[in-house]
Amino acid sequence: MRMSFGLTFRAAKSRWMVNVSRQCSHGSVGLFVPPSPPLDPEKVKELQRFITLSKRLLVMTGAGISTESGIPDYRSEKVGLYARTDKKPIQHGDFLRSAPIRQRYWARNFVGWPRFSSLQPNPAHWALSNWERLGKLYWLVTQNVDALHTKAGSQRLTELHGCMHRVLCLDCGEKITRRALQERFEALNPTWSAEAHGLAPDGDVFLTEEQVQSFQVPSCARCGGPLKPDVVFFGDTVNPDKVDFVRRRVKEADSLLVVGSSLQVYSGYRFILTAREKKLPIAILNIGPTRSDDLACLKLDSPCGELLPLIDPH
Repeated sequence: MRMSFGLTFRAAKSRWMVNVSRQCSHGSVGLFVPPSPPLDPEKVKELQRFITLSKRLLVMTGAGISTESGIPDYRSEKVGLYARTDKKPIQHGDFLRSAPIRQRYWARNFVGWPRFSSLQPNPAHWALSNWERLGKLYWLVTQNVDALHTKAGSQRLTELHGCMHRVLCLDCGEKITRRALQERFEALNPTWSAEAHGLAPDGDVFLTEEQVQSFQVPSCARCGGPLKPDVVFFGDTVNPDKVDFVRRRVKEADSLLVVGSSLQVYSGYRFILTAREKKLPIAILNIGPTRSDDLACLKLDSPCGELLPLIDPH
């Protein structure tokens, strides 16, 4: 498989352009969707039975549900960030202690934001929103920070790792929208421009150090403190109150469906352990192995957007 991705941003006119070319022998449905076997009708029937029998279904989603919307994940074979590049995600401690690292992060995020914020839900997001509307889905927990579930209309939702569409001040806690911050970036960098190659899972792109050096980063308008996206970076921990809230939702459920997650990160995996303690049936829809395959009564390797719309929630 060969892929190339190019993005050019001219700050003065807020223009961005994406060029994607791909040659792929696997017939995947999207640029960042890993290859998978054809849908197995018997497996589809098994999932239909699982959903039909569920009365208080909790669904937990991960990056694999959003790859069909054009957002790469970290771990997918051949197409995830770790497979395509040696780049690593930003670490929470590094962001807190280093102004140059914050500058680099925000420059990359500034370039990637117009495309990332414009991405739309795919059929899997819409299916889960419909399940909620019809009373089938009791609660939805997502590990994603892309707001695609919200865009699809989901309301019984916990964003476990936060949301990139919000920004907070590390000193006073003031929150603003990411859109408002983009306008401040543009005002501070009227002549700055960058061309990037490569897209990261959380909406930023790859830039050279030379490109980053002249980028200006605003401070909190209220107190002058440093700004951070309202998300949980690698190396940080989820708010304990949020963990307790989700754990209660799991205990109230009668079944758990994992959609698009390898469950490698403990922040999500812990709720699988809670479900096991409660002896809840667990089904997993994810292309590739997960940390909890041995705990699931059903495992399916299919694109989320192909399979979920086939399920009748009644």
